[in-house]
Amino acid sequence: MRDAYHEELDSIGDGLVEMARLVGSAIGRATTAMLDADLKVAESVIAADEKVDDLQRELENRAITLLARQQPVATDLRIVVTSLRMSADLERSGDLARHVAKLTRLRFPETVVPRDLHSTILEMGQLAQRLMAKAAEVIITKDVDDALQLEADDDRMDELHRTLFQHLLDDRWKHGIETAVDVTLVGRYYERFADHAVSVAKRVVYLVTGEHADELSPAPSSAEGV
Repeated sequence: MRDAYHEELDSIGDGLVEMARLVGSAIGRATTAMLDADLKVAESVIAADEKVDDLQRELENRAITLLARQQPVATDLRIVVTSLRMSADLERSGDLARHVAKLTRLRFPETVVPRDLHSTILEMGQLAQRLMAKAAEVIITKDVDDALQLEADDDRMDELHRTLFQHLLDDRWKHGIETAVDVTLVGRYYERFADHAVSVAKRVVYLVTGEHADELSPAPSSAEGV
């Protein structure tokens, strides 16, 4: 019975990794769809979000069943509760990728983002995908230092978000109000996606240490120690 119990705990972790990989792929494909005004890819992102929702419901059911039948305590209880919270972060990340795709569909055949902002949005999309890939890896490895590093990695997303607003507030903005609203939304979607990736990593820190990530800091690199 204990072997089956721990296999079920492991399966919850596997489900989280699959969710993280799916939403990471989704934000990458949504970015491509938006920049290329590719309706087919946008529709595939929208449809694929149902798989993420299904995985979250399945994970929640497994976790609730474990809580009811096994009544876990200490570390095992922390794993189950933290996994539920991570699944919520990942589900919301999938929703954000879907929002990007839906905006692409709404504006098709026009492009959502002006050509002069393509490079900024492309970097935001690529960074969002990398952050989620790191979050998935942290779920697997349970490496606390790598998990803590994600918040520092997210600083670049905040810089890019500010860059978008600088363009929007520039007197030379020539793309109109509707496009300004679209760009504002897109920037927010990427920024929130990155926040959810960081949140997942922070929850791994709590899962491993029993302490909140804000109470810890990344270990210094070997170069810093010289």
